[in-house]
Amino acid sequence: MVRRVSIFGSTGSIGRSAFDVIRHAIETGTAEFEIEALAAGQDVEKLAEQARVLRPRIAVVADESRLDELTARLAGAGIEVAAGAAALNEAATRPCDRVLAAIVGAAGLESTLAAICAGNDVAIANKESIVCGGPLMLQEAKKSGARVLPVDSEHSAIFQSLGDGKQLEQLTITASGGPFRTWTLEQMERATPGQAAAHPIWSMGIKNSIDSASLMNKALEFIEAAVLFDVPASEIDVLVHPQSIIHGMAHFSDGSVIAQLGTPDMKTPIAYALGWPDRIPTSVTRLNLAQISRLEFTEVDENRFPSIRLARQAMNAGPGARVILNCANEAAVSAFVAEKCGFLDIARAVEAALERFSSSNFASSKCETLEEIAELSRYGHFLASDWLSNAPSRAGG
Repeated sequence: MVRRVSIFGSTGSIGRSAFDVIRHAIETGTAEFEIEALAAGQDVEKLAEQARVLRPRIAVVADESRLDELTARLAGAGIEVAAGAAALNEAATRPCDRVLAAIVGAAGLESTLAAICAGNDVAIANKESIVCGGPLMLQEAKKSGARVLPVDSEHSAIFQSLGDGKQLEQLTITASGGPFRTWTLEQMERATPGQAAAHPIWSMGIKNSIDSASLMNKALEFIEAAVLFDVPASEIDVLVHPQSIIHGMAHFSDGSVIAQLGTPDMKTPIAYALGWPDRIPTSVTRLNLAQISRLEFTEVDENRFPSIRLARQAMNAGPGARVILNCANEAAVSAFVAEKCGFLDIARAVEAALERFSSSNFASSKCETLEEIAELSRYGHFLASDWLSNAPSRAGG
């Protein structure tokens, strides 16, 4: 069977892993793919390189100022070229078997929603889209018949472990603990962006790496699990598991716990989402439990890593608070990368934003339209930036 696939965010870490999965399948003859669209933000050189290998029908760059460069790089290739937000949305609506949604941040929501409204199945690797617009996405998926399949390793693990989901008691997602797992608060106060981005297990972009260091990525995944699997937040747990071998677990009423295990490589959940309900062979290193010899688990220290507590707070406060949590974090991470605040100021800014939001006119927002979500997104960025501009600088290094 030939699978027709579009990849949005093709030059990011998820997109590059998807490229490797598809190229491996084509070269080994284990699966057949046709690429409808490749889309990226600004990296025209990498996008053109990928396009010349995978031969999509269209290549799209979000940055309209890079259109001429992309056109020149793909001259004579017979590949349609386009640029801008409207072009991204149009490409997302083109019929295909699966759209891999891997644009980082809330910026990926609009094209993801366009794909869903067009009836395309979406493999969602953009947790921020689920956090900000999950109910809207699932509502539109129900109307169009599109399926939303998880790509994050934790949610892929749960999806594979759930079975029919009957008599489920609890879900558990795991966190590696990031580079600061054993650091004190005093050490974390002085952490630099370079130290925060140096993840010991996973290879990710800088934003996701810093989110992993603060455990905010796990906070967003906690919300994503509640939304995707329609499970109360009170029935979802997070454990620190530094080996990153068990990615997620489903607990059932008879005492059974079903877990998915695998080496920490995003090619596995990407391949599962692209091939589902079939499995696509990958080049991933096979798991050797005897070599690993031990698996460790601890509870999250919410004094050093308050992100999970903030996620529970946002879940209880409603969909608007989830947008604020995500977008305040985006603003704070950008400030930290620019060395305009300290590492621990990220969580402080998010907490301050949530507190201020709770007494604002936006607090009862239902996030039922893209316009409403966009307005809240801007407000979340403003709240975090406003708090940081009035807070004493604690920039690391």
